[in-house]
Amino acid sequence: MNRALGVLAQLEAWLPPAPPAIDWTARAYRWQRRGARGWLDAIPRIAPIQLGDLQHVEQQKDTLERNTLAFLRGKPANNVLMTGARGTGKSSLVRALLDAYADQGLRLIEIDKSDLGDLSQIIELIADRPERYIVFCDDLSFEEGEAGYKALKSALDGSVASPGDNLLIYATSNRRHLMPEYMRENLEAQHQPDGEIHPGETVEEKISLSERFGLWLSFYPFAQNDYLDIVHHWLVFHGCTPDQISAARTEALQWALARGSRSGRVARQFARDWAARHV
Repeated sequence: MNRALGVLAQLEAWLPPAPPAIDWTARAYRWQRRGARGWLDAIPRIAPIQLGDLQHVEQQKDTLERNTLAFLRGKPANNVLMTGARGTGKSSLVRALLDAYADQGLRLIEIDKSDLGDLSQIIELIADRPERYIVFCDDLSFEEGEAGYKALKSALDGSVASPGDNLLIYATSNRRHLMPEYMRENLEAQHQPDGEIHPGETVEEKISLSERFGLWLSFYPFAQNDYLDIVHHWLVFHGCTPDQISAARTEALQWALARGSRSGRVARQFARDWAARHV
């Protein structure tokens, strides 16, 4: 018996620790995994951003806010895929909605695409909670053979089990169809080297994931004046004077040229640098 207890103690030392208790008072969580166990890890400090900080994306902002408000009020709402240019406010918009509506019961769960196979566990964990949860996957895309692809398809639309009315999936991606598509896959009149007889159906399979998101929002690169408006907003936020903001114009354009992008992210990064040197 003592030897058996000793063996069990050694085995227990190799097992991953039990997941911590979930802090249901938190506003945002990150899905964590250790071995076969996963849990919701509360995020104590959330990067602050407000809806008013996101400029020149008014149409996308209004649409996403309307969908989120319908979700909070128990009305029909869609899962959302946001695609387009990098740094234009896709993920920031989700965080801003949390800032605006957390007091009304909105909650956020961040999940990596590698953990999308755990969506069924998340759905089970929050099934009886009164809050409304957005499961958020940033920079979503898949390569051939990744396991999370089919799990996400099933959770969006296709599983017999209902995901419940207190969960939506919001995702961002720089790629609309989420998986790479190759020219050879469209050559339906030819047999493929791998023996695929119906390559057109393979293409449809890849496109079908995007189509399971009920709402698509596209984000586009900013024009020069839009970029300068965003720079102005963040310089005011950091306490710059009108004269300092006027003097920053040329350097702001040079900054964007060096970065190869006139995005909201680049505008905010420039404003931080300028304010640090002049305020």
